[in-house]
Amino acid sequence: MNIHQIRNATIVVEYAGKRFLIDPMLAEKGTLPPFGPGVGLPPAPRQDQNNPLISLPTSVDNIIRDIDAVIVTHLHPDHWDDAAKEALPKEIKIFAQSDEDVTEIQNAGFKNVEVLQEDTVFENIQLIKTKGEHGRGEILKHAGQVCGVVFKHATEKTLYVAGDTVWYEAVQEIIDTHKPEIIVVNAGDNQFHVGGSLVMGKDDVYEVVKAAPNAKIMAVHMEAVNHWGLSREELKSFINEKAITNVFVPDDGESYTF
Repeated sequence: MNIHQIRNATIVVEYAGKRFLIDPMLAEKGTLPPFGPGVGLPPAPRQDQNNPLISLPTSVDNIIRDIDAVIVTHLHPDHWDDAAKEALPKEIKIFAQSDEDVTEIQNAGFKNVEVLQEDTVFENIQLIKTKGEHGRGEILKHAGQVCGVVFKHATEKTLYVAGDTVWYEAVQEIIDTHKPEIIVVNAGDNQFHVGGSLVMGKDDVYEVVKAAPNAKIMAVHMEAVNHWGLSREELKSFINEKAITNVFVPDDGESYTF
């Protein structure tokens, strides 16, 4: 497989001969409002800066070329934005986490949308919807439902894309059950000024390392939207301090083959 980090949680996964686009945020730099009070959310870091904070590393046409299916783990605008809705062909296969999300995507004109299940099969690739918690405690009221996905195929290593989740017991259960050899975690430690982390921070990543010491772990969802809390350099320093050798922190535009 090849995993190409685009920006934020947007990745392109080449798996068993198919290309999956996951959580496309394709807007040009600075064209979306910041997360914070202006969009009905609590105060946040950098709420004077529009999202995305950085440009795409390549053109939208390059990103969506030859995509076989799209997976949208939830509908927050840093995972599914108007630019993605405009750019993607309306006939493309899209998997979403719930009937409600499917309906909203269909309302944007997409004709081939399906709820991701725990036993979904696409072109002989097994796609397994996994649980996630987009924060802890009270902040979950703002964050809403999310999911991740496990990929399985006889010719490939098992891949777990965790999505917007913190470390909690379900992530441990997913690792124990599916024994993924490759794991992608959203590790920007994004948060508002109240409520704590919405996605994994460095301590959460360390829990993943301990749960899956033989897996290769890729950390994404970093530095791209205003409420990020963990930089790539800080995570790399933490990895070095802990003598961790199986965590990769790609720059936007970078890809890894496993």
